[in-house]
Amino acid sequence: MGAYFQVEINDGGTFLKVIPGEAGIWPSLQEAMNYLDFKKIPFDTGVIGAYFKAADPEKLIPLNRNKSLPVSESAMIHISSDAMTATARFYPPSNGGRAADLEELYSQCRLAKVVYGVDEAVLKTFLSERQYCKDYVIAHGNPVQEGSDARIEYHFNTDNRIRPTLNEDGTVDFFNLNLVNHCSAGQVLATLHPEVPGKAGKNVCGEEIAPRAVKPGHLSYGLNIDISEDKLTITSRVNGHVTLTGTKVFVSDVMDVVNVDNSTGNIEYEGAVVVQGNVNSNFSIKTSGDVEVRGVVEAAHIEAGGNIILMRGINGMGKGTLKAGGNIIAKYMENCTAEAGGYIETNSILHSKAHAGTEINVMSRKGFITGGEVVATAKVRVRTLGSAMGADTRVTVGVDPSLMSRMAELNKELQDLQKNMKTMLPVLDNAKKKLAAGVKMTPEQVKQVQTLAATIKTSQEKMVADNAEREALKERLEEGSNACVEVTGEAYQGVVIAISDVSMIVKDTLKYCRFVRDRGDVRIAAL
Repeated sequence: MGAYFQVEINDGGTFLKVIPGEAGIWPSLQEAMNYLDFKKIPFDTGVIGAYFKAADPEKLIPLNRNKSLPVSESAMIHISSDAMTATARFYPPSNGGRAADLEELYSQCRLAKVVYGVDEAVLKTFLSERQYCKDYVIAHGNPVQEGSDARIEYHFNTDNRIRPTLNEDGTVDFFNLNLVNHCSAGQVLATLHPEVPGKAGKNVCGEEIAPRAVKPGHLSYGLNIDISEDKLTITSRVNGHVTLTGTKVFVSDVMDVVNVDNSTGNIEYEGAVVVQGNVNSNFSIKTSGDVEVRGVVEAAHIEAGGNIILMRGINGMGKGTLKAGGNIIAKYMENCTAEAGGYIETNSILHSKAHAGTEINVMSRKGFITGGEVVATAKVRVRTLGSAMGADTRVTVGVDPSLMSRMAELNKELQDLQKNMKTMLPVLDNAKKKLAAGVKMTPEQVKQVQTLAATIKTSQEKMVADNAEREALKERLEEGSNACVEVTGEAYQGVVIAISDVSMIVKDTLKYCRFVRDRGDVRIAAL
């Protein structure tokens, strides 16, 4: 038996009797005072404190001179902060007081607002052992079972951030990139794991706890792909090349040519293109997939929905252009214009204009950017920037203002769509209820309902597309929030560094430094 205390009443007044536990341990003074307050029994704090300090179990502690009414056996019940458990500490009756039975304990639980999950076995345990000033966990709530959002499992490599390997001699290996995801007919490309709704819980106060709402999902895909009847898997219909753009899966065949010249003419293709040799001046390649050129690109135009990979590089002679929805990887870039939705990776950029949606890396042993202008949203990393001869070189990093403008447009568009949906959905639901109840509609009314349903479907598809674009924009804006230029070698005098809306001109040759935006200025920091 542990230490506890008990109220004792006689002709001399009301007293407190202390029963020590093992090794003479006394109960808590604070707990005793809390109990007396709970029972509204007056006492002198100084007197009770002095007796507890003396720790003499032979003496009754005087509380007041009044002969109180008998005190029944009772419990002080505490509900946890999350209301999922209730704990009781029981206290004995005074002399002449009434002992509690099971029904009385249930009644005390109800008074404490504990109405759910009461453990009767624990209450009976107390009644059998009568241990006082001891915690009994008397009730447990039913925890909420959270559901899970729908998720898509892709069965191919979706990482478009693959980098070329830097060799020990400082050169970059552009030959073993493994960026092409080959697929075969019948191959499973993606699996949709549907959302699982959660189950509501209930706390010890009987209040229901709702699970969070789960997000549904669907498989989005293009041509050359089949979807299962249950809409849970997609498979390739052909042997080809699989890519993921946003949340949409594409499969395309790969076109293989020797050279792009008079023998082929300009190439336009809905898929990936591999050129074993060169792309000659004044010719063009336009494709929705990737372009890989294993020879040299001259003053030609290459436009790809995916990545552009140039094993040897481009000498554009002032007219060559590269435009990729994904990344551009080239051994070198000279006298050309290049634009990538993702990153640009190369050994050197000479007298060119290069624009990357994320970052530009020129990090080989002799990697340099000399002349022209390079622009990246997140970062430019280069070994040598500018030249001792003073070639006009400009580097710009940071958020493109047009992205912020587009984000505002999307937010406004989504707000308008949601507002319209709130108006249209009740009308459609009401029409469905009338039809289900057998109410006849005129042909004109039926046509109006069909038009409304089609408008709602179009609006829902538009909301899905806008949300996907907004999430992609958020990622790009976050990438630009800490934009910088890193120089691991030398930055020569005369180079212009611009970060978002501020810029500086390098006045002296600098080494091993980083340019960042700080308090409205471009500042130089250590790597």
